[in-house]
Amino acid sequence: MLRTVTCGELNKGFVGKTETLTGWVDTRRDHGNLIFVDLRDRWGTTQVVFNPQTDPKVHQLAESLRAEYVVRVKGKVQDRPAGTVNSRIPTGEIELLAGELEILNTCLPMPFELGEKNVNEELRLLYRFLDLRRKDMVESLTLRHRVTKLVHEYLDRHSFIEVETPYLTKSTPEGARDFLVPCRLNPGTFYALPQSPQLFKQLLMVSGYDRYYQFARCFRDEDLRKDRQPEHTQIDLEMSFITEEDIMGVVEGMVAHVFKHAKKIDVPLPLRRMSYQEAMEKYGCDKPDLRYGMPLHDLTPIFEGSGFKIFDETIANKGTIRGLCFTPPAGTEFSRKDFDDLTQWIRTYGAKGLAWFKVTGPETVESPLQKFFDAAPTGKMIRAAGAKPGDILFVVADRFKTAVISLGALRCFLAEKYKMIPEGKFELLWVVDFPLFEWNEEEKRCDACHHPFTSPKPEDVPLLASEPLKARARAYDLICNGTEMGGGSIRIHDRAVQSKIFELLNLTPEQAEAQFGFLLKALTYGAPPHGGLAIGLDRFITLLLQRDSIREVIAFPKTQKGTCLMTDAPSTVSEAQLRELSIAVKLAKK
Repeated sequence: MLRTVTCGELNKGFVGKTETLTGWVDTRRDHGNLIFVDLRDRWGTTQVVFNPQTDPKVHQLAESLRAEYVVRVKGKVQDRPAGTVNSRIPTGEIELLAGELEILNTCLPMPFELGEKNVNEELRLLYRFLDLRRKDMVESLTLRHRVTKLVHEYLDRHSFIEVETPYLTKSTPEGARDFLVPCRLNPGTFYALPQSPQLFKQLLMVSGYDRYYQFARCFRDEDLRKDRQPEHTQIDLEMSFITEEDIMGVVEGMVAHVFKHAKKIDVPLPLRRMSYQEAMEKYGCDKPDLRYGMPLHDLTPIFEGSGFKIFDETIANKGTIRGLCFTPPAGTEFSRKDFDDLTQWIRTYGAKGLAWFKVTGPETVESPLQKFFDAAPTGKMIRAAGAKPGDILFVVADRFKTAVISLGALRCFLAEKYKMIPEGKFELLWVVDFPLFEWNEEEKRCDACHHPFTSPKPEDVPLLASEPLKARARAYDLICNGTEMGGGSIRIHDRAVQSKIFELLNLTPEQAEAQFGFLLKALTYGAPPHGGLAIGLDRFITLLLQRDSIREVIAFPKTQKGTCLMTDAPSTVSEAQLRELSIAVKLAKK
């Protein structure tokens, strides 16, 4: 090795020893005769001192050092002088007095400073090989490595076997668009990159492997946002002869193991369970953030027969009236314009409007609508929402889903805008009892809420023939701080039930056979009861570090347009390559 220790190793125990360091020049400070260099590698930083009295030639060479030069330094470890100790870093009590210096490589002027906080993200992605030197990125990838190691250890102790599944597979409808790969040996045919290992892990259960896992690469050609990438990694696992409780117990134990050993945080087990219905009614979404309060309230009974036309019509049309109680931070004043802006904002979630009431007393409010109500419903509303003077009640009257989703979004918006979310806090829970299907109004058919291989609850199987939209799924989502960290379900292991699900999804027997024939066949060869779950590794690391985007925990991510600025991918290919694949490109007219 060119070095004897790393830049993060040296401490007072090395004083008096001669050691060799390699790394990058982080900073250089010229203090007259003495030159100080902070030398950095991924393990840390060590201060190196160049003294002309020690070696004039080495000192003269050190004068040419610039940021990000790659160097090798040999010297004696010594205590830092009194008053210069840096307690913020592990090597802060010592320094290396340089006796030898070798410049291994130089560096052009940097396009941005590594320590700068507000660097344009496009510039960072263009120079990702430099951006990865930043302390935050080193922390991200180091924690990612640590978490994968902890998961491997945990699952190995619980008798799981790691099995790799194919990257080149059959195109099957699983929710998002597939990335297609042309097959040169069979012109006109295509592989698909897997959206998940879903079908293969089920086949492994049929094969008797009982407890499988892998860190699976998944590919989805979908519109991107801060928590999505066209390629991502999930901790994928499947188990046989189990119930929901079994797999949820294993997974929450794994997550608690990671929190404890990676972040020194104890997660109380078992995790809280919340039904899908309760989550929607209280928080307006199926991934509630429980780090702060502000639950939604059902005000429908209070306003029955109130005489206010909009509320009366909503109730008559089997809609609902929901309220959200918001306590403004001290010194915050809401103007009429603020309320008008929120009304416009909430319409993007489908709500027709937003009523608001400033609470001024136990029975009194200030609102443009106060003239339509007497004290009785007003007082009941205040008490039902647990409001006190100074609070603001926001109310939406609409169909159930529209009302709760829009107010749930408002709840999150207000909490983030007014900094009501505690830092460093983690709230985990399971959301269970999801609907098996949702209605696709455009195509007038059922869509699977999770995926078409999710088992209905045994008591709801008869509903498949009569009222499928009332059937509940044996599905479960793991939620952390308002983010779906992972999700899974007990799978269908009976061919007849699976065929019925395909039928409800408007797949003909011929289509089902063409797309999923291998699965249907496997279900007739002794398929055991089984279920599984996948945790998004990128999201998990992002949550642990409390970063804003999964791009901050992936070494080489894509932009929101699915491009890699550093390598300029995707790119065109030569005509010769296309001919070899029997492909002709014809661009669609815009």
